[in-house]
Amino acid sequence: MFPPFPQEKAAEILEKLIESLDNGSILLEQTARPSTERKDQPVMLGALVCKDADGREVSIVTSSGNAKKLKACNDSQFQFADSIVSSKEIEDALAENDGKIHELTFIIDSGQREENELQLLRKERLELCSRSLEKVHSLYQFHCIGGKIRSLKEICRVFNKGKLPPTGTGDCCAPKLLDYAFSHGFSPISMAEVPYPPSGKSKSTLSYLPLATPCDERCGIILPAMLGLKILYQDNSICVVNKQSGLLSVPGRGLKKADSVETRFRMLFGDKVEIRQPAVHRLDMETSGLMILAFTKEAHRNLNRQFEEKRVHKEYIALLDGILQKKGIAPQGQMELFFRLDIDNRPHQIWDAEKGKSAITQWEILDVERYKAPDGSVRNATRVLFTPHTGRTHQLRLASADSHGFGIPIIGDTLYGTCAEGERLMLHARKISFFHPVSGKEITFECEPDF
Repeated sequence: MFPPFPQEKAAEILEKLIESLDNGSILLEQTARPSTERKDQPVMLGALVCKDADGREVSIVTSSGNAKKLKACNDSQFQFADSIVSSKEIEDALAENDGKIHELTFIIDSGQREENELQLLRKERLELCSRSLEKVHSLYQFHCIGGKIRSLKEICRVFNKGKLPPTGTGDCCAPKLLDYAFSHGFSPISMAEVPYPPSGKSKSTLSYLPLATPCDERCGIILPAMLGLKILYQDNSICVVNKQSGLLSVPGRGLKKADSVETRFRMLFGDKVEIRQPAVHRLDMETSGLMILAFTKEAHRNLNRQFEEKRVHKEYIALLDGILQKKGIAPQGQMELFFRLDIDNRPHQIWDAEKGKSAITQWEILDVERYKAPDGSVRNATRVLFTPHTGRTHQLRLASADSHGFGIPIIGDTLYGTCAEGERLMLHARKISFFHPVSGKEITFECEPDF
């Protein structure tokens, strides 16, 4: 993962923490049986600098895992974030099936059974392990931005396709720090992690602290839920996020439509956001993918100009409900369509060759595949790469569904096609290239869809 917050201030806190560990004023105390697999591995130390409700800075520190915890020998300048679930709670959750799993492992490893029986024993062991893991995961609850508490199961349903996450999910530094901060009403401003002890150095100083980033396999599942946004990049000028399907880009009218990427962005970064409407461009609520926001007025103005001058390159992936080749559509090409708002049926757009605005779209057919719907049914679908050369409302949805375009809607399109229960619009902004508003260098971000 890209660091969701600047690291500099938190790195300074880590330097002080390591000095305290080196001189013994803070201890890394063993709270559970040490793992033989991780015996010689360093732990991760994490620091989060926040502001409290009165605007004062607070420094929170923690260590990874739940077998060790930081403990001050006297008054400390830090606040300590403990494990979200204790090692004893985990041991208790595992105890029910632990004996049977060890018994099955002994029998399997002995090799004194027929292969058919061994397969059945392996299957039984796998089911017991999965049951135990699910029981452990059910213990985890995370305080998220805005005060909401979300279970790991709920988070995995949204951010991990409902699959069980890896062992240790929730025990990394980042979720512990953020859980502590949000449970106390603090606003994060800087976060960093570092392995301890740092290898090859006799004294830990900021100049060579090997700063780490939150891990993809575990934190990549939890942090987007805790922060409200999946941050792919941020600096002092811009932020690039992967917007989830079903979330508005900007707030709509009324409290029910207040939640949006912009709202969450301002909540997360607070005073760092100089402008009231930081979104540089928008994605339809049902579309997922890459979206740029600006921290400063200058960056917002610069990026707006790039969009107006068509210097921003965008690519989308869509899954269309049928086979395009059967309609005689070429493997690649470009179309120009003309649409305007249907004032009697907002927000629908309708074809109008005279008063409609030009919408130019380049396409490339990538593949024909079998799509499995939420109800379990399977049908043919076409995966298409779209490159829009204009930025009209619903441009790609209309290029797909309208009879002047392909005449085959994108799967899950509530406006121009059909959307089954539990289905989403299969349209994702996968790539964007633009020139950084400060450095002037061209930068590209890519993020593949989860469909």
